Amino acid sequence: MCSNKFLLRLALGVSLGLSQGITYAADYVDVLDQPARVSALAINSPLSGMTRAGERVITVGQRGHILYSDDAGKHWQQAAVPVSADLTAVNFPTTTQGWAVGNDGVVLHSSDAGVTWSKQLDGRQIGALLVKHYEALASAEPGNEQWPLLVAEGQRLAEQGADKPLLDVWFADEKTGYVVGVFNLILRTEDGGQSWTPFQDRTENPQAFHLNAIASTGDALYIAGEQGLLLKWDDNSQRFAAVPTPYQGSFFGVLGKPGEVLVYGLRGNALRSTDGGQNWTALNTGLHVSLTAGLIDAKGNYRLFTQGGQMLVSQGTGEQLHLVQQPAPTPVAGATQSADGALVVAGSRGARTLSVEPALDAVLKN
Repeated sequence: MCSNKFLLRLALGVSLGLSQGITYAADYVDVLDQPARVSALAINSPLSGMTRAGERVITVGQRGHILYSDDAGKHWQQAAVPVSADLTAVNFPTTTQGWAVGNDGVVLHSSDAGVTWSKQLDGRQIGALLVKHYEALASAEPGNEQWPLLVAEGQRLAEQGADKPLLDVWFADEKTGYVVGVFNLILRTEDGGQSWTPFQDRTENPQAFHLNAIASTGDALYIAGEQGLLLKWDDNSQRFAAVPTPYQGSFFGVLGKPGEVLVYGLRGNALRSTDGGQNWTALNTGLHVSLTAGLIDAKGNYRLFTQGGQMLVSQGTGEQLHLVQQPAPTPVAGATQSADGALVVAGSRGARTLSVEPALDAVLKN
């Protein structure tokens, strides 16, 4: 038989546990409402996106960390960020105006070259945004069966809560831009992010594959996704039309110049087209590790980076890629070139600077 003392201890233990649970619940703050913590170690934490804002290098990553450097990555300062959600990508169409996106559907904006940021949108709003937009279209076109399906999709997203990762962001200028993410999530703004229009009905993506990256080649706008999905903006139809590709694995990025586009992704696969995506050539990377970041450097060379830290470089066009050995390779998720020509990369071990190889010309000639 239980003693009275044991029962008293049990009751006290239950009471204490309940009170602690209430305390923990009271202390909980959603990452969308919790500012990023300032830390001297932030630059060594996992980072996933990188870009330039004028001469400034900016990188984003886990727990809402955004850092910027004005000396080609030698020294970094941490920005003031109103959320601690993980961030995935960043884009600056001008030297001062920029946007960053990440998990929980968060969209951040900076008007001071990345020093401070404000939240424009998050995943708690996106579902209702879709419902309102597509209900209006359903009311205007009651016979269109597409609209009720998209209304239902918005309702489902609203019920799920904030968990809607955005994977990339691209702006043409300080007004017009897109954010893209999982399960065909895509929004467009024409007023600098003050309002957003769902674009799920403007993509030829019936299986709702993830949209991993969006980028312009100067004469075309592309979206790269999973399972070989590649979309290209068509002015005539005002849609992102599907572009057939010979590879059915996921693409993680797209790069290009007027008249040329490269897409890259899983297991070292990279494709090149010089006719707007009508025909593709598979590039020989010599690698079987995923290509996860890329840039076009100041000389017009393509540079692709892998999750293993390798770097591939082309000379001028992307017709041939050459492996350039790195002394201490680390995973790369984002990359840019600083104003003085240094290569700055971000990845799971933070940010670091690579020298532009003096022997590169010799490598490319071989």
